[in-house]
Amino acid sequence: MKKSGKENLQEIYGNIDIYLFDQLLKGTYDHCEKILDAGCGEGRNLVNFLRSGFEVFGVDQQPEAIQQVEELAHIYAAKPLSGHFQVANITSLPFPDADFDLVISSAVLHFAENMEHFEAMLNEMWRVLKPGGYLFCRLASDIGIESSVHFIGNGRYILPDESERFLVNQEMLIRLTRKMGGELHEPIKTTNVQNLRSMTTWCVQKQ
Repeated sequence: MKKSGKENLQEIYGNIDIYLFDQLLKGTYDHCEKILDAGCGEGRNLVNFLRSGFEVFGVDQQPEAIQQVEELAHIYAAKPLSGHFQVANITSLPFPDADFDLVISSAVLHFAENMEHFEAMLNEMWRVLKPGGYLFCRLASDIGIESSVHFIGNGRYILPDESERFLVNQEMLIRLTRKMGGELHEPIKTTNVQNLRSMTTWCVQKQ
């Protein structure tokens, strides 16, 4: 039986973040060879990179997640990736400086406990990124729902959907981009989900 276009896409890309998929379609990461997913979970964003022969690494705090992504790598990677996936905290990544062409952070940074924790994670991901490399972040923000969120301290808010998150805004992201010595290679984009939450895509290139 012939597979539908949807089935083919899911087989090739998995349950990938749609905004990361957008960057793949644009060819942004075509020349990236070594990739880190910081907070990789079970590897939802890694299927295409594994299938395409990229040198893929991932860290997560959950041992079960690392076990799942190792099984995924065993299925899709062309060669063994022993030791590429580790249980680790993003504030202390087990990699040398300037080691990766692309660092992915999808739905991770908004779990920061406060601004210090947020910047510790961000600075560590930036440390392991090569000059000219790319940082892809997808995280919660208050953009478009500013009047609907309830500040509870330490940069954290209660959202209209009753979840609790560390929230950024556009001014903060622009300031942090400059502070790190980066440059936006894509405009900051935000998806407002029925005024219940907002998810922002922040794409930065290291200068």
